[in-house]
Amino acid sequence: MDIRKAWPREVSFIVRDKKVGLTLGKFAPLHRGHQYLIETAIAEMDEVIVVIYDSPEVTRIPLPVRSQWIRQLYPTVEVIEAWDGPNAMGDSPEVKRIQENYMLSILAERKISHFYSSEFYGEHMGLALGAVNRLVDCEREVVPISGTVIRGSTYENKAFIHPQVYRDLVTSVVFLGAPSTGKTTIAARMAVEYRTVWMPEYGRDYWEQHHIEHRLTAEQLVEIAEGHLAKEEVLLAEANEYLFVDTNAITTYMFALDYHGAALPELGEMAVAAASRYDLVFVCGDDIPYDDTEDRSGEVHRAIFQKKIIADLLHRKIPFILLTGNLVARIEQVKAILARYSKYQSLGDLII
Repeated sequence: MDIRKAWPREVSFIVRDKKVGLTLGKFAPLHRGHQYLIETAIAEMDEVIVVIYDSPEVTRIPLPVRSQWIRQLYPTVEVIEAWDGPNAMGDSPEVKRIQENYMLSILAERKISHFYSSEFYGEHMGLALGAVNRLVDCEREVVPISGTVIRGSTYENKAFIHPQVYRDLVTSVVFLGAPSTGKTTIAARMAVEYRTVWMPEYGRDYWEQHHIEHRLTAEQLVEIAEGHLAKEEVLLAEANEYLFVDTNAITTYMFALDYHGAALPELGEMAVAAASRYDLVFVCGDDIPYDDTEDRSGEVHRAIFQKKIIADLLHRKIPFILLTGNLVARIEQVKAILARYSKYQSLGDLII
């Protein structure tokens, strides 16, 4: 049988134009309202493009951080970082022209079929792009929040922020130092002062349950670092602006060197990651009386271990602030630093 005889004499093929949605904004920070808009576009379009403006006049949060939120939450979305995006805002003819020309320039000849927004500029931007003006939740009825409100009271509105975004808005403060230098006392006290949560040293409880003749295996030290990190991640979602942390994977790594002369590669990798995990690193000095307990190795060893911790931080090129004096003085030093510190600012701004 000649299959060609079975075909209709005329076969017409209808090729549907690809639906490409575009939205833009500062996403400072990304909140549930933004997500609802993006998810609506994803559900309706074949492709979705999100343009993010740098906007340093509005937010300290770096553009790559904001871009990464969208890339991680929505892997199919194309993200364009608008480093040179116009700062001019408003509905004057001049501002509209500036915004339209910029958008056309970064899109080049790409065809946009739908422009997504919940703002007044959707009309003129849609016209400029030759796209449908797709307005989403303009009255904020589905998600009753705005970026302005969240920037004004971020932590009070964390219900409108995805946990993956929220963790990047919390200031992580870690206290390092040899045993019996006040880390636990200071971290707990700071949590009370700032009405937030703190991360106790996971290794202390683990040591009490698992040690054999005051020692842990190399594998157990990896388990400590992993367990500490997992609990820390949970607490980030519960924190109110600050998370205060008693020790980290670098300390566990130093204990591995002290116990065994080496650390397993997994622990070494976690220590490397810890170098950039915390916003502020405080080292508690060993100039306070030594409190001897079963899990500690003596005052002489404390002094040696303290030297090693500081040397390791210097070797890793991790900026840290040394706390000295009694516990009350140390707590006041931390509070003075936090009073001048803002997330994503240069540490140089803390210099008086």
